[in-house]
Parts: sequence; structure tokens; C-alpha cells
Amino acid sequence: MDHIEMCASIVAVETILNYKFINKTLIEKALTHPSYVQSESYQRLEFVGDAALSLAITNFAFLAYPELDPGDLSIIRAANISTEKLARVAVRHQLYNYVRHNSTALTDKVREFLQVVQKEDWIVVHGGAMKAPKVLADIVESIIAAVYVDQKFDLQAMWEVVRGLLEPLITPDMLQQQPQPISMLFEMCQKDGHQVVIKPGRKDDKNIASVYIDGDFYVSASSDQKENAKLQAANAALEKLAHHNAKMDICADVNENSQVEVDAKKKLHEVCVKKKWSKPIYSIVKEVGPDHARKFVCSVSFETADGLKYVEGVEKLRVKESEGSAASLVLQDLRKKNFI
Repeated sequence: MDHIEMCASIVAVETILNYKFINKTLIEKALTHPSYVQSESYQRLEFVGDAALSLAITNFAFLAYPELDPGDLSIIRAANISTEKLARVAVRHQLYNYVRHNSTALTDKVREFLQVVQKEDWIVVHGGAMKAPKVLADIVESIIAAVYVDQKFDLQAMWEVVRGLLEPLITPDMLQQQPQPISMLFEMCQKDGHQVVIKPGRKDDKNIASVYIDGDFYVSASSDQKENAKLQAANAALEKLAHHNAKMDICADVNENSQVEVDAKKKLHEVCVKKKWSKPIYSIVKEVGPDHARKFVCSVSFETADGLKYVEGVEKLRVKESEGSAASLVLQDLRKKNFI
């Protein structure tokens, strides 16, 4: 990105903010990724922006929700300054288009996140299908810091400029519609008689939150902020629990389906023997889908006193399941005609 392109990016961001920078150097730094070594990056500004935004949101929540206790206010603040929230701000305003960098990996990571966000049809409160790239949140914090410093560290003046950028802010009503992950985790585990503990910790410059269920380590997550680390750890635990429960359900379904297959095929064989019909013959009629999700359609055929009987089953992930569905359909037809 040359000087002319950077000037155009500055104008674009000023238009988004509806704010003209007194010191253009500040916004130029805010739009410079560390991989672009020709100029000073946004790293120092991002440091300031993180703290300034946290205090601004704290002030906002304190004044806007006088009925909330400190715990609820902390949740409101954490939701509004999380990496997930700020990354989506960057996506909504396409701020990533105005950042100069020399990182292919960054471009790929942002593109992947964009594809995920574009499929979201609601406001994500506590994280989404994909972990947000921190670089997108860094850009937002750096731009906020540029405004803060440009306004001579006047927090109220900064807030008046950047509040529109952050809208819609996450409210208590939104949090009720999308329950807080930590609360959900505790409720889910307590319902099943399990005890949950989330232990905070530090590693290098990161906050670590570790989830223990019945005293055993379950999962952990890290973040720059303590509250966000706890949220991410709870989300990770919920995802792992959901996956575990889904696997249990799948196993139950497979066992149930397998029994249906065996029973239908066994029953059809018994009917054919009793009626002195030919032995049922099963064949694969069709295979559909990619190799990793291949489905089969099988048929069953046999000779009766009235001629050849032929029925196709439905698509199934297993050959035996489709054979079983074909046998089941034949039995249904035979029952309707009072053959059995």
C-alpha cells in the first residue's frame, strides 16, 4: 500500500467514524499491521485502546443500567469488549480493507472468518462458529486509541465518536436471549449431578481459564482479558459436552437402527420360508455423495406365487441400513395386502 492508498484509507475510515483527525499520523499508525515493517505499527495504540475502551464501556454500563450488580456489569463489559464482538465490528465496517500489511496468513485467516460471519443471521453475543482472529479486534482497538489520543485523552469525547462504530452494543436483553456460557455450563452440569469449577491462571502474558468437572481437568482457554478467558473456556466446555452427547445419541441411534435392520431382514426371511417363496436377494442399486459421506440405496427381490417382488430401500450411510429399509418396506406392503 503506497502513500496515496494510505491517504484514501484514512479518508475512508474518517468517513466511517464521521470524524476528522487532527493528527493524521495517529490513524496511519492505527491502520498499519506489524508485518508492514516500513512504518510504525498499531501495537502501542492497541495497548491504549484496549484499556480506554474497557473504561468507556464500564462507564456506559454503570450509567445505563443502574439496577445491575457488579457481577452483571462485568458480564456486560466483557461481552462488549470481547475479541468476538470487536472482530465483528471490523467486519461490519470492512475495516480490514484499509489496513496495510505483508502477511498472506492474515489475509487467509480474515477471509475464512468473513465466510463464517456472513452466514450469521443474529447478533453473536458470546462467540460464534469460528474463533475470531485477534487481528480484527486489534484494528478496532487501535482506531479507538487513535481517536482517544487525538482528543487529548478525553474519554467522553472519544466515546461520542466511537460509540456509533460499536453499535449495536450488547445489552442485558440480548444476554437473556443468548444465555451466558458460564451460567449454561453450571446449569447443564448441575442438572446431571456434576460439579464444575473454573480456575483462573496466567501463562506468559495471557490469562488462562481451566474447566474442571468433578475434580478432573476438562478443557482450558486463554485470552488477554480474564473474563474473556472464562467465557471462552466455558464455550469450549459446552462444545465438548455437546459433541460427547451427540456421539452418545448417534451410538444409540445406530444400535436402534441396526436392530431394526436385523429384525426386518429376519422377519422377511421367515415369511419367505413360510410362504415357500424364494430367498430374498439384496443388491446395491445406487451410491451417492462424496467418499467421506457416501450413501447407499439397496433393493430386495424375491419370487412369490404371483411373480417377482422388487422394492428399493431409502438412502442410508450403511449398506445394511438400506437393506433393512427395503425389507421393512416390503413387510409393510405385505401387511397391507394381508399376506402376513
